[in-house]
Amino acid sequence: MRLHTIVLVSAAVVLAGCSPSPSGGGGARTPPPLSSSPSAGTGGKPGKPRTIAANLSVPWAVAFLPGGDALVTERDSARLVRVAPSGKKTSVGTVPGVRPQGEGGLLGVAVSPSYSTDHLIYLYFTAASDNRVVRATYDGRLGTPEPIVTGIPKGANHDGGRLAFGPDKMLYISTGETGDPSLAQDKNSLGGKILRVAPDGKPAPGNPFGNRVWTYGHRNVQGLAWDAKGRLYATEFGQNRFDEINLIEKGRNYGWPEVEGIGHRKGFTDPLLTWTTDEASPSGLAYADGSLWAAALRGQRLWQVPLDNGRAGRPVAHFDNEFGRLRAAVRAPDGSLWVTTSNRDGRGSPAPDDDRVLSVPLG
Repeated sequence: MRLHTIVLVSAAVVLAGCSPSPSGGGGARTPPPLSSSPSAGTGGKPGKPRTIAANLSVPWAVAFLPGGDALVTERDSARLVRVAPSGKKTSVGTVPGVRPQGEGGLLGVAVSPSYSTDHLIYLYFTAASDNRVVRATYDGRLGTPEPIVTGIPKGANHDGGRLAFGPDKMLYISTGETGDPSLAQDKNSLGGKILRVAPDGKPAPGNPFGNRVWTYGHRNVQGLAWDAKGRLYATEFGQNRFDEINLIEKGRNYGWPEVEGIGHRKGFTDPLLTWTTDEASPSGLAYADGSLWAAALRGQRLWQVPLDNGRAGRPVAHFDNEFGRLRAAVRAPDGSLWVTTSNRDGRGSPAPDDDRVLSVPLG
C-alpha cells in the first residue's frame, strides 16, 4: 500500500469550517494538509484488500442480499451478477431494455428492506428515451422489471444512477443534469436531483415540493450513505475545480450551476468538504466505523473522511494508484467494505484481471 502526505498550496481539500478568503469566492481558502494516517477515533487504517471476484465489466453498484451474497451491476453489458463472499459468481441475467451510452447503462441496484417477504430488487438504468428505475422480483431468478420512475433525463454524461433505501425505508435516487446545468435548478425536472420515493415509485410522504424531489442544485451525484444518526451524505462531481461531499437535508439547494464548491451565497448550501477534481472524482460512498469512505475514479484511491457529529474531519487517502479507478464502495454484512474497480470503462488502464470486486477489512 503506497500512501503519501501532501501539503497543498492550492485548494485541493477544503473543509467547510475553514475561514473564507477575503473575496468570499467559491472555495478559495487555505486548506489543511492531506494525511497518510487517520486521526484518533477514526477506526484506524483499512487492512490489505482481497479480490472477491475478477474479470467483470465495469461493475457499477453492489447491493447485499440477506445471507451475505451481493448483486453487482455491470454498466456496459447490462448484466446482473450474483457474487458470494467465497468468490463464486453467478450470472442472474441481462436486464432487458438497457441502452448503454457514455456514462449510462445498467447503474444502481438496491434490495428491498422487506426482501424476506416481497423478494424485490430495484435497478436504475439508461433506456432508449430516458433513465429510469424499475423493480423486479428476484428469488434466484429475475422477474420481469416493472418501471416505477420514468422520465429521468439521460445523456452521454452525468446520468447519476445511485439507488439506496434510507432508514425511513424510502428509496433515494441520485440523478445527474446530463450536461444541461439548467435542469439542476428546475424543481420540476428529475435531472440534477436527489429523489425520494415510496417503494412503488410515487413521491414519498413529506417531500418538500409535493413531487419526487428531495434536494436540488446537483451536478452529478453517484454516492449516498447514512451515518449512525441517520444523516444522509452524498458525493458529487464538480466541473473544473471542486468535487464535493454534501450533508443532504430536506429541500436544500446545493448550488449547481451557480456555485461550484464553497461559495457562502445566500440560498445555497455549501458542501462539508471539497477536493480538486484530479484528487477525487468521487463515485460510491459508504459509512463505517465513524468514517465516510469514498471511491475515487480519477483520483484512483479510497478516501476516508472521519466524521464528528456530522462534521467532516481531515481526509485520509488509501491505496493511492494501487488498484486504478474505484467506483463502488459498500459496507458488507461482515463489517468489511466491498469496493469495485472501474478500469474497463474507457478511461482506465485495465489489469489482466480487471474489473474486480475487492474486500477491504476495517478495524
